[in-house]
Order: sequence, then C-alpha cells, then structure tokens
Amino acid sequence: MNDKPDDAGGNMSGKTSSNKVEQLDLTGLKCPLPVLKARRHITQMAVGAMLEVSADDPAAPLDFDHFCHTGGHHLIETRTAGDVFTFCIQVGSPSTN
Repeated sequence: MNDKPDDAGGNMSGKTSSNKVEQLDLTGLKCPLPVLKARRHITQMAVGAMLEVSADDPAAPLDFDHFCHTGGHHLIETRTAGDVFTFCIQVGSPSTN
C-alpha cells in the first residue's frame, strides 16, 4: 500500500519520517509575503519536519521570530550572509489560542 518503507506509520508519532530539510527560497519578496508563503508551506509539512527559509526582507528576522513564537514552531537557527537571512524552523503543533 505504501512504497516508503520508512513511513509505515504515517505521522502518528509526531516525529518526522525523514532527516531531509526542505528548502524554501523567498528572496526578493517583501513583508508580509515571506511569512505568509512560509506559513502556507508549513501547513503541508508534518510536525517535527525541518524547513530552511531564505529571505532578504530586512523585516524577516523579527517576522519569523514572531511567526514561530505564535505558531508553535521552533526557530532552531538564524544565519545571515550578506543581505540574506536563513531561518531553520522545526514545524510544531498549531497553537490553539
């Protein structure tokens, strides 16, 4: 029924079924688009999965910090290279506030 041997249980345990980090390049987009597109992408991911987002909007560090805090996600790391910020996010459970 399922061709993926590592995903036999679906996402029942809440753990990611793979160590793969998904990449999302949002450079060139201005506030609020990077966070909105990241939120849309994260809704398609399993709890515990990792997403690495690149953005060059100067407001992105504050926006992603707030997004993760209010959305129940974990901002694992923020890196800066020139004008590009990279955010490593672990998908959490949606908040019920």
